[in-house]
Amino acid sequence: MKFYIKNMVCSRCKMVVKSELEKVGLHPTSVELGEVEVNDEPDKNTVQQLNDNLKLLGFEIIDDRKSRIIEQIKNAVVSLIHYSEESPNLNLSEYLAQQLNYDYGYLSNLFSEVEGSTIEKYFIAQKIEKVKELMMYDELTLSQIANQLGYSSVAYLSSQFKKQTGLTPTFYRSLKQNKRRNIEDL
Repeated sequence: MKFYIKNMVCSRCKMVVKSELEKVGLHPTSVELGEVEVNDEPDKNTVQQLNDNLKLLGFEIIDDRKSRIIEQIKNAVVSLIHYSEESPNLNLSEYLAQQLNYDYGYLSNLFSEVEGSTIEKYFIAQKIEKVKELMMYDELTLSQIANQLGYSSVAYLSSQFKKQTGLTPTFYRSLKQNKRRNIEDL
């Protein structure tokens, strides 16, 4: 049986969800971002207990098709930006259509309808959070960060950064307390 779980965005999330599955007596055969597979067919009480436990930790079992697709879109974008070696400047629409086996027009309309925002805005928000992370480490120049994240120029990165945060990257870097947002809060 497969469970789709909302807000799984990192490897720590996978460990926490796996632990919660085991607490209710389920033994996962696969734990991926947003998806868990178990061999057994759990009863309703076990599923309810699992969902209650997950909600306390900021997760939730998704049981409708639209929500599952939205979560898959988000997970694909997060994986691409934060965990992939692929270049984030590839064609996002082609990438998502390939990853999810749906027409991009359908994915885009569904995402906008449910989230009230576009996939592109979500993608940009993820890229800006990655820029913040890389700037926090203070190992790369802004030019190197722009190149790594597929921006055509530092000016374009700076423009998007300012639109998202209200600050220039240089000013943001100079702040002592770099406030980053959790990926799942975007």
